Amino acid sequence: MNVSVPSQLRDYTGGHAQVEGRGATLAEVFADLDRRYPGMRFRMIDEQGRIRRHIRIFVNQEQARDLGTSLAAGDEVVIVGALSGG
Repeated sequence: MNVSVPSQLRDYTGGHAQVEGRGATLAEVFADLDRRYPGMRFRMIDEQGRIRRHIRIFVNQEQARDLGTSLAAGDEVVIVGALSGG
């Protein structure tokens, strides 16, 4: 499935804004991405296995709040990182 990567994580993907992910759940897709792009998962998922507060993940334009979210082959996953500053 297609995974859209926000600019702040593109250093992990060699600058690619779109990557291919494999898995039946978000957890599996992020584990797959971390195998190919080491360190990327830690930037999105905390030590308790939850999506970090500053990250939003959308599956087919609906926000996913759980890593157990089921995915199908044609799904689109979009990772959005919150911007901060003042």
